Amino acid sequence: MDFGMVLQTDPPAKELVRRMGVSEQAGFGYGWTFDSCVLWQEPFTIFSQILEHTESLRVGSMVTNPATRDWTVTASGFATLNEMFGNRTVCGIGRGDSAVRVTGGKPTTLATLGQAMHAIKELAEGREVSLNGTPVRLPWVVDGQLPVWMGAYGPKALAMAGAQADGFILQLADEYLTEWMVKHVRDAAAEAGRNPDDVIICVAAPAYVSDDVAHARDQCRWFGGMVGNHVADLVTRYGESSDLVPKELTTYIKERASYDYSHHGRAGNPSTDFVPDAIVDRFCLVGPAQAHIEKLQRLRELGVNQFAVYNMHDAIDGTIDAYGEQIIPAIG
Repeated sequence: MDFGMVLQTDPPAKELVRRMGVSEQAGFGYGWTFDSCVLWQEPFTIFSQILEHTESLRVGSMVTNPATRDWTVTASGFATLNEMFGNRTVCGIGRGDSAVRVTGGKPTTLATLGQAMHAIKELAEGREVSLNGTPVRLPWVVDGQLPVWMGAYGPKALAMAGAQADGFILQLADEYLTEWMVKHVRDAAAEAGRNPDDVIICVAAPAYVSDDVAHARDQCRWFGGMVGNHVADLVTRYGESSDLVPKELTTYIKERASYDYSHHGRAGNPSTDFVPDAIVDRFCLVGPAQAHIEKLQRLRELGVNQFAVYNMHDAIDGTIDAYGEQIIPAIG
């Protein structure tokens, strides 16, 4: 199993770069950031510094979207980093959440997302695409490689991830839901004529290593609120009792009233009071190191190739150290 470190691009950016370097030394192979440039700093600028100050760490967006940048800009950004530092980037992408909602926008359609994934990958790898009826190619790209990993929850999105994406990003660590969603992705890949095992499965969730489980839960409760934004979209689309979406994903948002993006992705977010302890335990990894190891072993058995640590709480450096010293070596 690979490990990824997910950090928000809060200032000072140099501290994030330092932590990514420490993460690489601790055994993390991937360095991810959010891409929401109103709430946080612009990630592509920071990616270049992470790559400059690490040896083999791969960097990527968790996740970008088709709306806030022209697709050619996204492709060129990744391709430029690859030309400078070798093919060490991954484009994590979804329909859009905070990046589009904070400016009054809405997530894109799945059709638009599918078109964007195709265009970004083709352009970043040096091939020609048609945009608005015009053939477009980045003529300076040579031997470019850009894996595109798609974030998804709902049945149609899972099907698209399996049929088209190089990887699937699941932003929660619940074992039942992981098994359910991985099956949907792999079935869709097989139906599309692909080798299901070629689709990388990445589970991303907060991790907090501590014997004080109550405190760890409170530091990670924000995550249930963030996931709840996507779940609310699914409930709006499919209804509260649809057989297409597991109740294990949807029922916990019944008490959700509203969401304030000014606290998005931050411990203590007041918009996440509705999230019960049971959801924190299911969606996140909290507790002593051995509890993390045992859950990660079960996730690996379910087909998970990478666990990406959402490290957004009051023990960022301690989490990097604990994973590097105790957890990553135990998983192997």
